[in-house]
Order: sequence, then structure tokens, then C-alpha cells
Amino acid sequence: MQTLPVSSSIPLPGDADGTAGWDAINQALSGLYGGQAARHYGTASSWTLGGEDPLDGISVYWAALPRPHWHYVSYGLSELYGKDSDDAALSGFGFELTFRLAAMEGEDPASAPPVWPMNLMQNLARYVFGSGNAFQAGHSLNANGPISLDRPTCLRHVVFMPDPQLEPRDTPNGHLQFLQVVGVADEEADAMLRWSPDAVMHVLQPRMPLWITDLGRASLLDDPELAARVHAGSMAEGSSTGALYVTTLDWSGGDGQTVELVMGATEAGNLATLLPLRLPFGRTLELVSSERSWLFETGLENRALLGPQHARFQLSPGSLGILDNLMDVAGSTCALPDGTLVIRLKPAAGRSGQPPSLLRD
Repeated sequence: MQTLPVSSSIPLPGDADGTAGWDAINQALSGLYGGQAARHYGTASSWTLGGEDPLDGISVYWAALPRPHWHYVSYGLSELYGKDSDDAALSGFGFELTFRLAAMEGEDPASAPPVWPMNLMQNLARYVFGSGNAFQAGHSLNANGPISLDRPTCLRHVVFMPDPQLEPRDTPNGHLQFLQVVGVADEEADAMLRWSPDAVMHVLQPRMPLWITDLGRASLLDDPELAARVHAGSMAEGSSTGALYVTTLDWSGGDGQTVELVMGATEAGNLATLLPLRLPFGRTLELVSSERSWLFETGLENRALLGPQHARFQLSPGSLGILDNLMDVAGSTCALPDGTLVIRLKPAAGRSGQPPSLLRD
């Protein structure tokens, strides 16, 4: 990202191509920030011109309340100019990204906002443009490291939540919502896996007003009271995670023979965690790779229904606890006593174009 002159980074009303989508975003922000002039960061060569940055630009505002922070808003995941897509209901992908970053000591409205959140937003947009998959509220991603390389932080995941101050709106190009990217710690991401992002974030909200990302904070679930509330909710309601994206997924056997399910070792822990939080609640759990899918569901007896790309396994309630012994160690196996299923773990394959790691009901 680089700062560009206003004339080349912000289209002016009355431009030949029309600016209906851009104007709709500006109108949403003007209602929130009044006369504050946005700091707009544009790209010298956009995705549509063969460049690497899908977003046409990102505007940044300073907000003093409820604590000083920077508010970043993207331009480019919706249709900013004329209507080009065939979907009349949505403007482009139907959303723009936002991000709120707690200000560091000494930062004020005259300071330059940190650039790394803009790079994060561009990377997320690259995934959307490259895959065609849109993010939704409740989706989460493992960043496979700290979300910022500029400062030490325990925040290694992001979750997408509706921006609490920018309401969805209908534009001349279709419906538009604002999805806020929120940095979360490992323990918080694990809790969302076991329960639901909305529920966990509701518990954490008093300690994270407006979902402001604070790189210097510890996990909020270090607080025993908050951790107990989240655990109780998960045990009472089960998990909203309906599917896990995996990089390694294969199977063989069937027709009266033992079925062998092969998956990545690093992805097996989530399977063992989620099965008892899904099946006893009358829900299914699906493993999804780029080529195949495997669905676990409750049945009266253990039974496999296998196809070349899609498979189902009906798991009896009495067998569910056996899979608690599933270890996330490559080369290990876990077998049901009746011989109907063996799960074999191998090193997980590398991930390219990382999708949302969890899919909610």
C-alpha cells in the first residue's frame, strides 16, 4: 500500500464510470465520523489492471472512544463503480472489511496509522478474489503466526464479526455489509471452535469494546470467570462448527471390510474435540478437503457409505467415546472395537490459498 494523491486514489462524484458503490461506503462513514477527513491509502496498480492488490484503497479514521484506536475500512470487495456482476442482490462479494487497532502510547490524530493492518486486509482480499469464496460473520482463520510482525503479540487468529458501528445497507449495486476483522488468541479461537464465535465474543465483549484489536493484551480467557462461562456454554449448547477444512483426506475399504480414513495429524485434534460437541446434539460434522468430503453422523450402528468423492459414516452413540483417544501424531491410528473404522494419521499437506478454517451451521 502507498499513499496516493486524492485525485488518483479517491474517485470524485461525477466521474464517467460512476461512483455509486464508493459513495455508499463514504456515506456510511460520514454518518460516523462527520467532518473528519479520511486518510486514504490507494494502490498504484490495482487487481483489475494486473496489479497484486485487490482493494482499490483503504481509508483510516481516528476514534477516541471507547479507547483511542484506528479504524480501517476497505474499498474493493463490493462494486465501487457501475454494476458488473450478475447477482442483483449483492454488491460484488457483498461486503467490505474493517479493522480496529488500539492506538499505542504516544499515538494521536496527527500520527501516521500503522500500515500492517492494510497488508493484512489486502491478503484477506487476495484469498477472496483468488478463490471466489466470500467471508461471512463467524468465519475464522488461523494466521499461522502472530497477526502482526511489527510487535510481539499472542493474537494468532482472526474472526470476522459485523462491524458494530457500520450497519448493512442497500446500495445501487446491491446489498453491502461491513465485516470487521478481529484478532484473537489461541485459547479464544479454541473456545469458538467448541462453542460459537458469536457466543464467545458476546462473553468477551465487555473486555473488548467495539472488537478493538489490542496487540498487547493477553488471552481474555486467562480470567477464570470468563473461561468458566465459555466452558459452561459449550457443554450446554454444543458446537456451531459444522465442518472442518482439512488438507489431507482419503479413505479405502468398505463392502464389509474395515474402512480406513486417512487425515492429517495436525487436524485430528479438532475432530476429537468436536465430535462429542456435535453428534450428541443431533448435529453432523463434516471434513472437507479440496477434492473430497467425509460426513460423521449419528446412527444406530457403525456403518460406512462410501463414494469416490463423498462419504458418510454413521457412528453409534456407544462408539463416540473411542475417538477421544485420537492422537495428533503422524503415524498413529485409532480404531473402533468392532473393526468398522480405523483412522490413520499422516503429516498434513501444505495449504495453499488458505480458506476459512471453520464452517458454521
